[in-house]
Amino acid sequence: MLDREIEGLTALLGSLDQKFIDSVELLSNLKGRVIVSGMGKSGHIARKIAATLASTGTTAFFVHPGEASHGDLGMITEDDALILLSNSGETAELHALIAYAKRFSIPIISIVRKDTSTLVNASQISFVLPAIPEASPINAPTTSTTMMLAWGDAISVALFEKKGFNSEDFSVYHPGGKLGSAFIRIKELMKKNDEMPIVTSDILMSETIIIMTSKSLGCAAVVDDNGTPIGIVTDGDLRRHMGEKLLSIKTADIMHKDPLTVPKEMLAAEALSIMNDKEITSLFAVDDNNKLIGIIHIHDILRAGIS
Repeated sequence: MLDREIEGLTALLGSLDQKFIDSVELLSNLKGRVIVSGMGKSGHIARKIAATLASTGTTAFFVHPGEASHGDLGMITEDDALILLSNSGETAELHALIAYAKRFSIPIISIVRKDTSTLVNASQISFVLPAIPEASPINAPTTSTTMMLAWGDAISVALFEKKGFNSEDFSVYHPGGKLGSAFIRIKELMKKNDEMPIVTSDILMSETIIIMTSKSLGCAAVVDDNGTPIGIVTDGDLRRHMGEKLLSIKTADIMHKDPLTVPKEMLAAEALSIMNDKEITSLFAVDDNNKLIGIIHIHDILRAGIS
């Protein structure tokens, strides 16, 4: 069975011609949305194509053909385009969508198995799938739906590449789960402004400890007069220097010089990797002038679901 579907995909690859390019041009220049529809197994594939388009920067949604003639045609505007999937091209439930599109000059892109049909005749662009038999001995939709799905993925990728859709754009549409967390940047999680424990090297440790305690990050950033990080004091440093003189010595006497700094645009996952590698719990985020603008703690990253 898989051999037959692989054969279908190989044939599909060799059949993506000017019609595919024309489809990309048509959809990329739309003022409106892409409406995808199909019935039965083609409908399931149409739903997936619409979802993939929508998640990669092309506004799209699925309209069930059986509901179209009962009011859902009102969801479609003259600025939209239709992608209609049908094995035979004669799916009765698609007739209302086809008639509506013709009435309002809405372009149709069709994905079919036969080169002559009502749907093909009504389409601005019709893509006929390669004539590879279904993998099922009872002719159930298998190879054909696999090719439809692959065509939808190909058109989605071509569109987002043409539009310059990038990983940061992608993260906007995938804020939840692992997809979303993979694109979270330090700037979205870091402590800023008054949330940061910031001290100078010349103040006494008695004051530094108070500032550290009030911010609950387990560290203090030591900066110079320009706001550039020059050192860090951690809870571990306090334990190692615990004694009668701790409160009366200057912060410069126990701070670690040249703390690790990172750009605010760094992915949080990358920051976590650095922390694990260096066995530390915080990093300082700096701007282009090396001025401290944030502190990212390992707990902030883990709470965001990044691991």
